[in-house]
Amino acid sequence: MALNRNHTQNGGVLVTNGESVLRECKNVELSFSDVSCKTDLLKGTKKGNVYLTPYRLVFVSNNTKDCLGSAMFPYYLMKGCSIEQPVFAANYIKGTVSAEPGGGWEGQAHFKMSFPSGGAIELGQHLFKLATNASRAPPAQNGAASYGYPSPGMMNGYGPPPTAPPSYGYPPPGRQNGFYQVPPPVAGNMGYPYPTATAGNSKAAEAAGSAYYDPSKPHNVYMPVERPPPYSPYSDTPDKKNN
Repeated sequence: MALNRNHTQNGGVLVTNGESVLRECKNVELSFSDVSCKTDLLKGTKKGNVYLTPYRLVFVSNNTKDCLGSAMFPYYLMKGCSIEQPVFAANYIKGTVSAEPGGGWEGQAHFKMSFPSGGAIELGQHLFKLATNASRAPPAQNGAASYGYPSPGMMNGYGPPPTAPPSYGYPPPGRQNGFYQVPPPVAGNMGYPYPTATAGNSKAAEAAGSAYYDPSKPHNVYMPVERPPPYSPYSDTPDKKNN
């Protein structure tokens, strides 16, 4: 997750050029718990709008004076996500998200997105499908410029340009993948450098390929519980020479 990269001063959302907003949900409440690093950015409940693109979820705060203006959730850094439907409270989506390198914080945190005005089930199911599809296709080219979608109070079609266009150079997800089934490398791909299962390491390959979305159970995405063991191509001790 990266913080304060995807919003304009007027409350609009910024997405990478080549991506589009596929779904928007207003009046969403976002909160974090069990944050592994100390930061004021993730304290309290944030109210705003959520946007889905083919490769990421973006939350933009309604309060332009809040220290957290936006939070961008790449699908491969999310794990353990589910849709919860309590009897006496609004439906919500919960899960765990890890920090993107250089994203304004470190470690990981549990998140909760509540939907007082409804839409949790529809957005959650769409989120799960997009995350599954994203593992099979390369994202937009890395370093592409960003463009804005208007906030509710804007009259034109674009928000003001950012001071510095964000560039998302994601490292290989490795053993931190959440939704991702590890796809084969794409020749010439300048976007996400996807990891590949190492030959001979059957446990790693099995763990990497065990994440899937079951249409018959749309409220859950199934991901590996255990991380694959590290791969060591060489022995710890040198081979003895035969005399």
